[in-house]
Amino acid sequence: MSSKITIDQFVEDLKHPLKSEMQAVIKIIRQAGPDLEEDIKWGGPSFDYKEPMATFNPRVKEYVAVIFHRGEILEDKSGVLEPGPKGKAYAKFYSMGDVTKHKGNLAKVVKQWIKLMKTK
Repeated sequence: MSSKITIDQFVEDLKHPLKSEMQAVIKIIRQAGPDLEEDIKWGGPSFDYKEPMATFNPRVKEYVAVIFHRGEILEDKSGVLEPGPKGKAYAKFYSMGDVTKHKGNLAKVVKQWIKLMKTK
């Protein structure tokens, strides 16, 4: 880890209206990818496996924003990911209901990333 603060410390100190939802999404990502590396990069919690996978954008207050850096390589038929510019994809969680609804789909996306990176 290159930063001196952990993801848990970062989120604990964060003033965000959806902090509980953010913590729940982090838990889902960790459970789906126990081999992921964690850090604070680009201003938010970040997860890597061989290369950067996803980073939270805590500056967005209306929802929990998770940016999948190379989302274009992920196949998501569930709708948890929205295509973004420059090959990115976004997962947006507006409530704990959203987090619960998309838990399985988010886990599938994380596992798919790891599987794709293992073949690189």
